[in-house]
Amino acid sequence: MNTIQLISVSIIPLVFAITVHEAAHGWVANKLGDATARQLGRLTFNPIPHIDPVGTILVPLAMLVLGGFIFGWAKPVPVNMRNFRHPRQDMALVAVAGPAANLLMALLWGLVWKLTVLFSAELHGFAMPLLLTARIGIFLNVLLMVLNLLPLPPLDGSRVLTWLLPPRLAARVDQIEPYGVMILVALLFLGLWDKVIRPITALFNALIEQILGIQL
Repeated sequence: MNTIQLISVSIIPLVFAITVHEAAHGWVANKLGDATARQLGRLTFNPIPHIDPVGTILVPLAMLVLGGFIFGWAKPVPVNMRNFRHPRQDMALVAVAGPAANLLMALLWGLVWKLTVLFSAELHGFAMPLLLTARIGIFLNVLLMVLNLLPLPPLDGSRVLTWLLPPRLAARVDQIEPYGVMILVALLFLGLWDKVIRPITALFNALIEQILGIQL
Protein backbone atom coordinates (compact mmCIF):
# COMPACT_ATOMS: atom_id res chain seq x y z
CA MET A 1 0.00 0.00 0.00
CA ASN A 2 1.08 3.56 -0.59
CA THR A 3 0.92 6.14 2.20
CA ILE A 4 -2.53 7.46 1.28
CA GLN A 5 -4.02 3.96 1.21
CA LEU A 6 -2.41 3.07 4.53
CA ILE A 7 -3.82 6.20 6.18
CA SER A 8 -7.27 5.64 4.71
CA VAL A 9 -7.60 2.13 6.18
CA SER A 10 -6.01 3.14 9.51
CA ILE A 11 -7.84 6.32 10.45
CA ILE A 12 -11.16 4.77 11.54
CA PRO A 13 -9.73 2.00 13.77
CA LEU A 14 -7.13 4.41 15.17
CA VAL A 15 -9.61 7.13 16.15
CA PHE A 16 -12.09 4.69 17.67
CA ALA A 17 -9.41 2.68 19.48
CA ILE A 18 -8.32 5.81 21.32
CA THR A 19 -11.67 7.52 21.86
CA VAL A 20 -13.74 4.48 22.90
CA HIS A 21 -10.96 3.72 25.40
CA GLU A 22 -11.56 7.13 27.00
CA ALA A 23 -15.35 6.85 26.84
CA ALA A 24 -15.14 3.54 28.71
CA HIS A 25 -13.31 5.28 31.56
CA GLY A 26 -16.11 7.85 31.79
CA TRP A 27 -18.87 5.25 31.58
CA VAL A 28 -17.49 3.17 34.46
CA ALA A 29 -16.76 6.29 36.52
CA ASN A 30 -20.37 7.36 36.07
CA LYS A 31 -21.61 3.93 37.19
CA LEU A 32 -19.43 4.18 40.31
CA GLY A 33 -20.78 7.58 41.30
CA ASP A 34 -18.67 10.18 39.49
CA ALA A 35 -20.76 12.04 36.90
CA THR A 36 -17.98 14.46 35.90
CA ALA A 37 -17.47 12.97 32.43
CA ARG A 38 -21.22 12.80 31.78
CA GLN A 39 -21.74 16.41 32.84
CA LEU A 40 -18.97 17.54 30.48
CA GLY A 41 -20.38 15.62 27.51
CA ARG A 42 -17.60 13.04 27.49
CA LEU A 43 -19.81 10.04 28.20
CA THR A 44 -20.18 9.25 24.51
CA PHE A 45 -18.70 6.96 21.88
CA ASN A 46 -18.81 9.82 19.40
CA PRO A 47 -15.09 10.42 18.70
CA ILE A 48 -15.36 14.19 18.25
CA PRO A 49 -15.52 15.24 21.94
CA HIS A 50 -12.55 12.98 22.73
CA ILE A 51 -10.24 13.97 19.88
CA ASP A 52 -7.00 15.70 20.73
CA PRO A 53 -5.83 17.25 17.42
CA VAL A 54 -2.20 16.46 18.19
CA GLY A 55 -2.42 13.17 20.07
CA THR A 56 -5.30 11.55 18.19
CA ILE A 57 -4.50 12.69 14.65
CA LEU A 58 -1.18 14.40 13.97
CA VAL A 59 1.20 12.28 16.05
CA PRO A 60 -0.22 8.83 15.08
CA LEU A 61 -0.41 9.73 11.39
CA ALA A 62 3.10 11.16 11.38
CA MET A 63 4.46 8.00 13.00
CA LEU A 64 2.44 5.85 10.61
CA VAL A 65 3.87 7.68 7.59
CA LEU A 66 7.40 7.44 8.99
CA GLY A 67 6.96 3.72 9.52
CA GLY A 68 7.73 3.89 13.21
CA PHE A 69 6.04 2.93 16.45
CA ILE A 70 2.37 4.01 16.40
CA PHE A 71 1.49 6.02 19.48
CA GLY A 72 -1.32 8.40 20.28
CA TRP A 73 -3.75 9.66 22.86
CA ALA A 74 -7.14 11.32 23.27
CA LYS A 75 -8.25 14.02 25.68
CA PRO A 76 -8.22 12.30 29.08
CA VAL A 77 -11.68 11.84 30.55
CA PRO A 78 -11.89 13.85 33.80
CA VAL A 79 -12.48 11.74 36.89
CA ASN A 80 -13.05 13.05 40.42
CA MET A 81 -12.05 10.35 42.90
CA ARG A 82 -13.81 12.18 45.76
CA ASN A 83 -17.13 11.06 44.29
CA PHE A 84 -16.28 7.38 44.70
CA ARG A 85 -17.29 5.35 47.75
CA HIS A 86 -14.00 3.43 47.57
CA PRO A 87 -11.62 5.88 45.83
CA ARG A 88 -8.56 3.68 45.22
CA GLN A 89 -10.51 0.55 44.30
CA ASP A 90 -12.99 2.40 42.11
CA MET A 91 -10.21 4.32 40.37
CA ALA A 92 -8.57 0.98 39.53
CA LEU A 93 -11.86 -0.24 38.03
CA VAL A 94 -12.18 2.95 35.98
CA ALA A 95 -8.61 2.48 34.75
CA VAL A 96 -9.15 -1.15 33.72
CA ALA A 97 -12.24 -0.15 31.72
CA GLY A 98 -10.11 1.47 29.00
CA PRO A 99 -7.96 -1.59 28.17
CA ALA A 100 -11.04 -3.81 28.50
CA ALA A 101 -12.77 -1.69 25.87
CA ASN A 102 -9.75 -2.11 23.59
CA LEU A 103 -9.90 -5.89 24.02
CA LEU A 104 -13.60 -5.87 23.13
CA MET A 105 -12.93 -3.73 20.05
CA ALA A 106 -10.13 -6.07 18.97
CA LEU A 107 -12.60 -8.95 19.12
CA LEU A 108 -15.16 -6.94 17.14
CA TRP A 109 -12.59 -6.16 14.45
CA GLY A 110 -11.76 -9.88 14.41
CA LEU A 111 -15.43 -10.56 13.77
CA VAL A 112 -15.35 -8.04 10.91
CA TRP A 113 -12.38 -9.95 9.48
CA LYS A 114 -14.22 -13.27 9.74
CA LEU A 115 -17.42 -11.97 8.14
CA THR A 116 -15.46 -10.29 5.35
CA VAL A 117 -13.70 -13.56 4.53
CA LEU A 118 -17.02 -15.44 4.55
CA PHE A 119 -18.74 -12.93 2.25
CA SER A 120 -15.75 -11.78 0.20
CA ALA A 121 -17.38 -12.82 -3.07
CA GLU A 122 -20.41 -10.62 -2.42
CA LEU A 123 -18.24 -7.68 -1.28
CA HIS A 124 -16.18 -7.66 -4.50
CA GLY A 125 -13.67 -4.80 -4.39
CA PHE A 126 -14.56 -3.81 -0.81
CA ALA A 127 -13.24 -7.05 0.69
CA MET A 128 -9.55 -6.15 0.69
CA PRO A 129 -9.95 -2.68 2.28
CA LEU A 130 -12.20 -4.19 4.95
CA LEU A 131 -9.68 -6.92 5.70
CA LEU A 132 -6.88 -4.40 6.00
CA THR A 133 -8.97 -2.13 8.22
CA ALA A 134 -9.95 -5.06 10.45
CA ARG A 135 -6.37 -6.25 10.77
CA ILE A 136 -5.16 -2.78 11.71
CA GLY A 137 -8.08 -2.47 14.14
CA ILE A 138 -7.04 -5.68 15.89
CA PHE A 139 -3.38 -4.65 16.01
CA LEU A 140 -4.02 -1.13 17.33
CA ASN A 141 -6.50 -2.18 20.00
CA VAL A 142 -4.34 -5.00 21.31
CA LEU A 143 -1.34 -2.66 21.32
CA LEU A 144 -3.19 0.07 23.22
CA MET A 145 -4.50 -2.47 25.71
CA VAL A 146 -1.03 -3.85 26.44
CA LEU A 147 0.59 -0.42 26.59
CA ASN A 148 -2.01 0.99 28.95
CA LEU A 149 -1.73 -1.95 31.32
CA LEU A 150 1.93 -1.20 31.99
CA PRO A 151 2.29 -0.19 35.68
CA LEU A 152 3.76 3.21 34.86
CA PRO A 153 1.98 6.51 35.60
CA PRO A 154 -0.04 7.94 33.90
CA LEU A 155 -0.92 4.64 32.19
CA ASP A 156 -3.94 2.70 33.40
CA GLY A 157 -1.87 -0.11 34.88
CA SER A 158 -0.43 2.30 37.42
CA ARG A 159 -3.91 2.91 38.88
CA VAL A 160 -4.23 -0.81 39.52
CA LEU A 161 -0.74 -0.89 41.02
CA THR A 162 -1.44 1.99 43.41
CA TRP A 163 -4.64 0.25 44.54
CA LEU A 164 -2.64 -2.88 45.40
CA LEU A 165 0.21 -1.05 47.13
CA PRO A 166 0.17 0.39 50.66
CA PRO A 167 -0.82 4.09 50.61
CA ARG A 168 2.72 5.36 51.27
CA LEU A 169 4.20 3.38 48.37
CA ALA A 170 1.25 4.28 46.16
CA ALA A 171 1.95 7.98 46.79
CA ARG A 172 5.55 7.50 45.66
CA VAL A 173 4.40 5.80 42.45
CA ASP A 174 2.05 8.72 41.77
CA GLN A 175 4.99 11.12 42.03
CA ILE A 176 6.45 9.57 38.88
CA GLU A 177 3.49 10.70 36.75
CA PRO A 178 5.01 13.99 35.43
CA TYR A 179 7.90 11.96 34.01
CA GLY A 180 5.93 8.89 32.93
CA VAL A 181 5.79 9.57 29.20
CA MET A 182 9.53 10.29 29.04
CA ILE A 183 10.25 7.10 30.99
CA LEU A 184 8.02 5.11 28.63
CA VAL A 185 9.76 6.47 25.53
CA ALA A 186 13.16 5.69 27.06
CA LEU A 187 12.08 2.14 27.94
CA LEU A 188 10.81 1.59 24.39
CA PHE A 189 14.21 2.59 23.00
CA LEU A 190 15.92 0.33 25.54
CA GLY A 191 14.09 -2.78 24.37
CA LEU A 192 10.69 -2.76 26.08
CA TRP A 193 9.01 -3.17 22.68
CA ASP A 194 10.88 -6.32 21.64
CA LYS A 195 11.18 -7.93 25.07
CA VAL A 196 7.75 -7.21 26.57
CA ILE A 197 5.18 -5.53 24.34
CA ARG A 198 5.69 -7.50 21.12
CA PRO A 199 5.48 -10.97 22.77
CA ILE A 200 2.37 -10.04 24.78
CA THR A 201 0.59 -8.51 21.78
CA ALA A 202 1.46 -11.60 19.75
CA LEU A 203 -0.06 -13.77 22.48
CA PHE A 204 -3.32 -11.80 22.48
CA ASN A 205 -3.46 -11.80 18.67
CA ALA A 206 -3.11 -15.59 18.76
CA LEU A 207 -5.88 -15.83 21.37
CA ILE A 208 -8.20 -13.72 19.21
CA GLU A 209 -7.47 -15.93 16.22
CA GLN A 210 -8.25 -19.04 18.29
CA ILE A 211 -11.45 -17.62 19.84
CA LEU A 212 -12.89 -16.47 16.50
CA GLY A 213 -11.42 -19.24 14.37
CA ILE A 214 -9.61 -16.87 12.00
CA GLN A 215 -6.16 -16.68 10.44
CA LEU A 216 -4.76 -13.16 10.19
